[in-house]
Amino acid sequence: MRTNSEAKTLAIIPARGGSKGIQLKNLRRIGGQTLLARAITSAFSTPSVFDVVVSTDDPDIKEEALAHGATVIDRPADIAGDTASSESVLLHALGTLDVLPHITAFIQCTSPVIDPADLEGAISTVSSGAANVSFSVVPDHGFHWRCTESGAAHASGHDAHRRPRRQDREPRFRETGAFYVMETAGFIEAEHRFFGSLALARVPEEHGIDIDTEADLDMARWQLGHSAPTTVIDVDALVTDFDGVHTPDTAYLHEDGSESVRVSRSDGMGISLLKRAGIHLLVLSTETNPVVTARARKLGVQVVQSVEDKAAVLRGWIQDLGLDPARVAYLGNDVNDLGAMESVGWPLAVADARGPVHAAARHRLSTPGGHGAVREAADLILAGNISKIHIPKATYLQDKPSIRLSPVF
Repeated sequence: MRTNSEAKTLAIIPARGGSKGIQLKNLRRIGGQTLLARAITSAFSTPSVFDVVVSTDDPDIKEEALAHGATVIDRPADIAGDTASSESVLLHALGTLDVLPHITAFIQCTSPVIDPADLEGAISTVSSGAANVSFSVVPDHGFHWRCTESGAAHASGHDAHRRPRRQDREPRFRETGAFYVMETAGFIEAEHRFFGSLALARVPEEHGIDIDTEADLDMARWQLGHSAPTTVIDVDALVTDFDGVHTPDTAYLHEDGSESVRVSRSDGMGISLLKRAGIHLLVLSTETNPVVTARARKLGVQVVQSVEDKAAVLRGWIQDLGLDPARVAYLGNDVNDLGAMESVGWPLAVADARGPVHAAARHRLSTPGGHGAVREAADLILAGNISKIHIPKATYLQDKPSIRLSPVF
């Protein structure tokens, strides 16, 4: 729980286990994080929120909520079904508290993009007395139609004979469902989220994603995968696959049956800088190949080969070192990396990774495997750990090419 005495807003996130559209929807991942984790993180990043409560009937959701610092309220079965209203869940959660918050923020996991600044703005609107309720919306300039019982089409909310340009039309607003900020006392009395004076909290149109179907989930993954690039990855460890990551996804096969591979010297410098910064490193490989051992020895990096279950080995390694999984990055390229990627907070994909790997990644690199992808990941990690690197800051940030060309072996 937050220690900020000025924070007066409690965020409540309903997250039941059942879902008709998408099985265990709240635990599905976008950008390497579950929908629930994204909601919790956004709420905790909002200055006026002092705690986040997750109401759930599912043990896996409860575990995920606790792992991300939320307080969990066990939801009774009578308000865990499809017909239970969101209001009933909120009222139940508030009814378990000894002291009621001044403001309640109702947050939904189905909106994967919640900017803490937008949520804070809505809280400020309510806390200042400007409105009793403020909720997120996006503008809607569309021409809407409805069908009568006979099937005839009729214009809804506009004149079908007049087609003004988008910029000349008065916008309507669509609820995003992301958040509803309410005076707690007024909500309890009304037993409904829309009471008293209402204020629209307008958010960017690209934040208006609402996930109800698999198609919505795919679209959200695509959209977030093409949003502003990540510039800093703040982690304590980097774990990588070998084939297709340290190498192109190919091998040279010689007459005697032996193999050789092509590697990037810039990757070697990236590894060297990560070691100087104290970043833990591990290579996990499904294959058993002397070339992997030789490369890892030259890099001075721990390697585990012949791994059938990368996720299990990775979790054991993380536990042995006492690391926080949320502060571990895993760089992969193919479907056998998916389990490991789901086990860490920063799953990464090389530029030429398979589609499911891109979908599971929190960040997609711009470099293919074997062409400096590991160095690109290293640069992002080093940007978050620059104070730990034993080289001048200006040299690293402003003269990266000279570092890349320096010999490492």
